[in-house]
Amino acid sequence: MPANDQLIVANVTRQFDGRAVLRDVGFQASPGQTIAVVGPSGSGKSTLLNVIGSLDKPDAGSVRLGDIDVTALAGLAAADYRARHVGFVFQDHHLLPQLTGLENVLLPTLATKSGGDVVQRAKDLIAQVGVAARAHAFPAQLSGGERQRLAIARALINSPSLLLCDEPTGNLDRANALAVVEMFVALARRENVIVIMVTHNTELADKFDRCLHLVDGVLS
Repeated sequence: MPANDQLIVANVTRQFDGRAVLRDVGFQASPGQTIAVVGPSGSGKSTLLNVIGSLDKPDAGSVRLGDIDVTALAGLAAADYRARHVGFVFQDHHLLPQLTGLENVLLPTLATKSGGDVVQRAKDLIAQVGVAARAHAFPAQLSGGERQRLAIARALINSPSLLLCDEPTGNLDRANALAVVEMFVALARRENVIVIMVTHNTELADKFDRCLHLVDGVLS
């Protein structure tokens, strides 16, 4: 990822049915930085991730990633941005049950027609997240922690600038949750990717470089 791919979120406001879910939200993040966003349910955390990831558009304000005006993208341009620049990790792993772990990790490369040895990169990522021995197992044969680790490798396969994680440890026990968060910190440095994680868990949030609090749509 180019070193100048800084994320700039500026004065973002988003309303639903006349209610402001995000109110003039702004922050910046640099490659290799990890940011946790904490706050109660309904405070706008997932909406913020959706706006940054171009799954939703703000009513006001802007999101930029390097030279890309994310808020100006639509249609195929927005889809291409997500495929090439954003990795998503959700609370549920969303692995396809009929594919092996390796095949699931390779799946996003079909959208970008990635060059080079993508199979070797997938294997390297699977090794980095600590489940190399399970690469050829199917999701039903894996533990919850193993499935989430593979989901993280899948999110990184296209060398994204951003890794957006929405409650990625919500289905894991404390030990696995801590291991996943420590992995995010290490991967941010190694892959030079910006990691933004939404969580309710302040213990996990404290492991990140910065912790932003979102309450009633206001960020502090």
